[in-house]
Amino acid sequence: MQENSRFKRIFLIVMDSVGIGEAPDADLFGDQGADTLGHIAEKMNGLNMPNLGNMGLSNIREIKGVEKAGRPAAYYTKMKEASRGKDTMTGHWEIMGLNISTPFMTFPNGFPELLIQELQGKTGRSIIGNKPASGTEILDELGATHMDTGALIVYTSADSVLQIAAHEDIVPLEELYKICEIAREITMADEFKVGRVIARPFIGEPGNFKRTANRHDYALKPFDRTVMNELNDAGYDVLAIGKISDIYDGEGVTESLRTVSNMDGMDKLLQTIDMDFTGLSFLNLVDFDALYGHRRDPQGYGKALEEFDARMPEVLEKLTEDDLLIITADHGNDPVHHGTDHTREYVPLLVYSKRFGEGKEIPVRDTFADVGATVAANFDVKMPSFGKSILGDMK
Repeated sequence: MQENSRFKRIFLIVMDSVGIGEAPDADLFGDQGADTLGHIAEKMNGLNMPNLGNMGLSNIREIKGVEKAGRPAAYYTKMKEASRGKDTMTGHWEIMGLNISTPFMTFPNGFPELLIQELQGKTGRSIIGNKPASGTEILDELGATHMDTGALIVYTSADSVLQIAAHEDIVPLEELYKICEIAREITMADEFKVGRVIARPFIGEPGNFKRTANRHDYALKPFDRTVMNELNDAGYDVLAIGKISDIYDGEGVTESLRTVSNMDGMDKLLQTIDMDFTGLSFLNLVDFDALYGHRRDPQGYGKALEEFDARMPEVLEKLTEDDLLIITADHGNDPVHHGTDHTREYVPLLVYSKRFGEGKEIPVRDTFADVGATVAANFDVKMPSFGKSILGDMK
């Protein structure tokens, strides 16, 4: 492909947390030996992913069960993260052209008492929990107490998040959302800068609680303009699928499509392929991370990867020669690694178009921002300060 040959539409899929081996600086994060895809494949005694294999996944590095492609359909490589962090917002913001030099704050011992007191005072509700926890386990632990007392369940994770869980019959959604807006305002302060506040409503009875689809995220705005802003200002469409709009606090988004699962995300992606638009369709598949990585479930993670791979023929069939497909990730989350944290890893990069006779290896990228730079170059909008386009590598 010649560098001045543009695509009408770019479809960007972020496989949330699908790392492909420890990054060069993994030791700085306590992540030596992390290998999300490699360890999952070992635990599964091989992954059944023939479609991504055909695109070149095992050409990046060998994945057990995934055959190397003799003539890969996509250009392939891996990318390392330049920013100081390994969380969702850092990875995604870097993908769209930013470099985060100061990592978001995390709270492995719970939130400061001053923050909790201020939140209680401004909401009129007491708080229970205040610790890192699994979203389902903390409901089992504290859901009944919440229903008896009306106290808010506040918890965090390995990410820079403050999550507030409440039963929809005890705290109406409108009140929960208002509480989260208050929490977002409080956590703007420098002493406890939190990346996202998340409303986590649930229903059910003790022993049978279930989180609902009424989750809502309140994120910080990116500290600078992203490629999405440039696309929007230039009149291009930016379709955000899944939690993409939340991650960027709506910046640059022209239409947001909510999802309830990875497979629903793939359904929504296919919907956007059927739409007549010019610009970017940007999908995050969060189940890999939220349901399997943090819960250290390699078998569940592996099955989810295989389910994703099985949907790829539908996507590839619908694409036209005016479309470019980019598949990557935002960090690792090795389900056999210690703890429940993300892992500092390389991420895969697969770039496909029906224009390509066949793909080949391109150089390892020094920053995720090369994806944003490629999008910007394709649509001839202002290039980000970080990142280099790979359009010229695909000839």
